[in-house]
Amino acid sequence: MMNLDDYKVSEQIKLAELSTKEVVDDAKKKLKKIRRKISDIQDTMYAEGKYGVLICLQGMDTSGKDSLIREVFKDVNARGVQVHSFKVPTELELKHDFMWRHYVALPPKGKMGVFNRTHYENVLVTRVHPSYIFSENIPAVNSLEDIDDAFFHDRMERINDFENHLAKNGTIVLKFYLNLSKDEQKNRLLRRLNIQEKNWKFSKADLKERKLWDTYQFCYEDLLNRTSKENAPWFVIPADDKPTARLLLAEILLKELQKYNFKEPSLPDDIQAQVEEFKAQLNNE
Repeated sequence: MMNLDDYKVSEQIKLAELSTKEVVDDAKKKLKKIRRKISDIQDTMYAEGKYGVLICLQGMDTSGKDSLIREVFKDVNARGVQVHSFKVPTELELKHDFMWRHYVALPPKGKMGVFNRTHYENVLVTRVHPSYIFSENIPAVNSLEDIDDAFFHDRMERINDFENHLAKNGTIVLKFYLNLSKDEQKNRLLRRLNIQEKNWKFSKADLKERKLWDTYQFCYEDLLNRTSKENAPWFVIPADDKPTARLLLAEILLKELQKYNFKEPSLPDDIQAQVEEFKAQLNNE
């Protein structure tokens, strides 16, 4: 397996040159050990209460985000992880700025928050379909000519500012792009159609968006290069093999969290001095 740092976007990348498939033997077994460690870290992080963790997941349709969340975080205390899946903005959300609904969903200190699709949809789906921006009713936007590359690059800078603010105030921001091949997406869509129990997952919109594959790849590549920062890095995860993708993300998450050396707080001195007395009171009941 490659060095975990090799998945980090630390210089300009081209998605077409990055692998979409890696296979690690016994990936499921190895994941079990890692997620237990992640769970232990979250317990300690909660006790310390200084940091929260925001994990951002992006990827093309069928890239495996939902199942990855289930498998990677299943050992974490249910009260220690919050998952938000952002869909089409509601009427209320559209009455606020484009970042508002993401800000109010941030994890508090001591907890992990997972964004399944993220604030980057605001420079991704809306860039592929710029007419969607009209629903935001922005004063300076009057025509499609106003929704150009500069418009989206400015939004990316606002996102960088947002994540920098989070990092400075105790939120660890880690972002993962699940890099799926077009052939594998085809296989997964066909599976949804061929297996009756999976039919409910299929939507005609999936085929519509698939026709825009190259446009999405361009937009992803641009945002990855412009918004991967040291305090909020992107990691590109080969996603064609689901067990390996889950393992890689978990390994990177564990490695990044271990850098913080979280510690449980000590008892206040006056309480610590009376520990033996408290034990005696309980034992003498």
